[in-house]
Amino acid sequence: MNVAITEGLNLMPPAFADGLAVWSSEDGTPGSASYDAASNAAIVPADQDFGGCLELLKTQSVQKLRWTGQTPIMPGVYLRIRARVKAVSGIFPDVRIAAFAADATGANLAALPQVGPSVTLSQYGEIIEVSAIVGTGARDGVDMPWGLEAVYGHFGLDLTGGTGGIVRIDDIVIEDITSAFLRGMIDMVDVRDFGAAGDGVTDDRAAFVAADDAAAGRTVVVPDGTYHIGSNLTMQSKMRFDGTLTMDTATRLILIRNFELPSYIDAFGDELLGFKKGFQALMNYADHDAFDMKGRRVEIDGPIDMQAVVADVDTFEIPRTVRNGQFYAVDSTNWTPEVTTSDGSYNPANPYKLTGLSNAAQIQPGSLVTGHGVGREVYVTDVDVSGASLTLSEALYGPNPTQSYTFTRNKYALDFIGFAALSRFTLQNIEFQMLKRGSGVMLPRGGGNFAIKDCYFNKVADRGVTSAGTGCQDLHIDRCQFSSPDSSQPAVDRSSVVFNVNANDAKIRDNRFQRFGLTAVMSGTHHLIMGNHLFQGDDVSGGALAPGWVFTYEPTTSIFNGNYVDNCYVEWTNEHDPTPDHSNEYSFGGLTITGNIFLTGNTLPSFRFIVIKPYGTGHYISGLHINQNVFRSINGNIDRVEGIDTTFADLDPWRCRNLTFERNTFHGVTQPASSPMPLKFQQNADQKTWTLDVSAYLPFGGNARTVTSVVAEGEITDSSGARVEGMPYVKVNEGPNNDYVQLVWDRACKGTVHVSTRVDRPL
Repeated sequence: MNVAITEGLNLMPPAFADGLAVWSSEDGTPGSASYDAASNAAIVPADQDFGGCLELLKTQSVQKLRWTGQTPIMPGVYLRIRARVKAVSGIFPDVRIAAFAADATGANLAALPQVGPSVTLSQYGEIIEVSAIVGTGARDGVDMPWGLEAVYGHFGLDLTGGTGGIVRIDDIVIEDITSAFLRGMIDMVDVRDFGAAGDGVTDDRAAFVAADDAAAGRTVVVPDGTYHIGSNLTMQSKMRFDGTLTMDTATRLILIRNFELPSYIDAFGDELLGFKKGFQALMNYADHDAFDMKGRRVEIDGPIDMQAVVADVDTFEIPRTVRNGQFYAVDSTNWTPEVTTSDGSYNPANPYKLTGLSNAAQIQPGSLVTGHGVGREVYVTDVDVSGASLTLSEALYGPNPTQSYTFTRNKYALDFIGFAALSRFTLQNIEFQMLKRGSGVMLPRGGGNFAIKDCYFNKVADRGVTSAGTGCQDLHIDRCQFSSPDSSQPAVDRSSVVFNVNANDAKIRDNRFQRFGLTAVMSGTHHLIMGNHLFQGDDVSGGALAPGWVFTYEPTTSIFNGNYVDNCYVEWTNEHDPTPDHSNEYSFGGLTITGNIFLTGNTLPSFRFIVIKPYGTGHYISGLHINQNVFRSINGNIDRVEGIDTTFADLDPWRCRNLTFERNTFHGVTQPASSPMPLKFQQNADQKTWTLDVSAYLPFGGNARTVTSVVAEGEITDSSGARVEGMPYVKVNEGPNNDYVQLVWDRACKGTVHVSTRVDRPL
């Protein structure tokens, strides 16, 4: 690079032989005195060493010689000013290149260095060359770094020391030597060329902006050093960092051309800080919808407060993605859960509040709430310290009016609870290597459509994905794998939970959940659960097993389809109901369980694959379809596949509506269930009333409430052998437990019939 070539600039001052009118004895500024006709200056036309040159008698303590021409100063351009000088007679002076640095108004920038190294003349006739380099950047070898304020300079030299000596000066040369400062490539721009100090103290932001403006498609290079950036900085050019940046927590760095984690790690010299600054930029710049970690691992010794990283944003509704990386939890006490207890009061009329807390200030949002009458996966959404109260993620089914509660704040690798609302956010292809040290992801308090896709959660300490509010609205968990921290324990002793949902419309698809204490606790409605594999078995021969999937809202209106349920079961409760006894509300309904594989092995005969557990009285089934599933038990039969947990209450069989349980396949199940239940019944002795015991087949211990068909196989004959032409009428809900069906004929008879019985009534 040479501006004399690339931009046609003539940097060279005129020869002395052309006249001294353009050579000033002062600063070279307009109106300053020149050497033209001066008594102490003369042109020597034919010096034996220099040819034409200037002979100058030193009459001042600092004898100045400046060209009055304005030599431009340009960012990234480095000029060398040099002159050959020899002493002729008299006192030997010192010689140095000197200049006048001017800003855009022509004023002198007095604070800038404006002289070069000094050389002493010591022999008459000896030729000494003096030189100095000037440029905008404080580069090694630059004698006069002028930064960006200097616009032009008047260049020449000074004679210092004693007066009376005579020197001869060859023509002064000004040349572009920028190429000496390039690294063998011309497609880079160095921030030092634009005044960056790199001392960790000086605010270098202006130099970065200037370098970015000048880059024009080239790469901006940040050399070794520490560069302080005092305010938000957006770099349009591609960046390369050899040095590192420092900036305040709230100050943002946005790298337009290489918006990815490796560049942010290079920029800050730290993996975690690089990730935080990249995420901060993601949430504050509209041109990027994703932050790519490029497969890099970020070691973390505690949870990352994602909202604190952004600081000034707690509501965000625009799609954003973090993808392709790993978080690796290192051993640290920062992962230790914080546990506190507090007395509090609960009123079912205000079901999402605990009031009168004895130490509200010690309770953290996101804490798991446990205590008498508290269902599973109930969390603190937020805390009102001044009001000594808190908001719950779910209602409580049966606490005492005032009692003690325990609040456990687990620590999550990515903790989003500081966001009041965060919507359309995606984590994709992220590996959480938690190694039993910390939990995975805490969702925001509000928002919707949070997506976790193709992620791997390895041995999360307590929880995989937790919702402490309604940020789980329309939650997507797709194609993820979760491995348990307590897989070696018996299934019923494990405490780990993969995820919970408090709101509606979750889509949970094609995931693998390995040996957790519990896979899912889902409140809300309209969930789609498809293609997942959950297995929670253990190595205990003939041991009890734990629930895998728990629905906690009676009218869940959800679909459970095409899943592989391995050594665990689906449980349906109303444990998040503040008034669990039924009263003018929908009861258990709206659930479709179809096309799944249910497998167990070596467990208790009392094990059931599908269990309904009402926490209050008066509940019933109204809309449940369990169809086309495969139920299989190996290494020993189980009694049946469905049941009711009556720990708190039973279901009301008299109100059962719209229940189908058919076309399922049973292996290793002693008593299959079906409704409608088509049975072949053979009456061998003449009876007017035939009694059919269908109780064993009716799902969930229901009544024989409906007969939908009676078809005779062959003739029905009376005692004389005559064919009975009339059809019987049916009586349902017969027997001591209301689970018999009776056919009443017009006279005693015998024969074979096919009877289809249902446990419900038509709607």
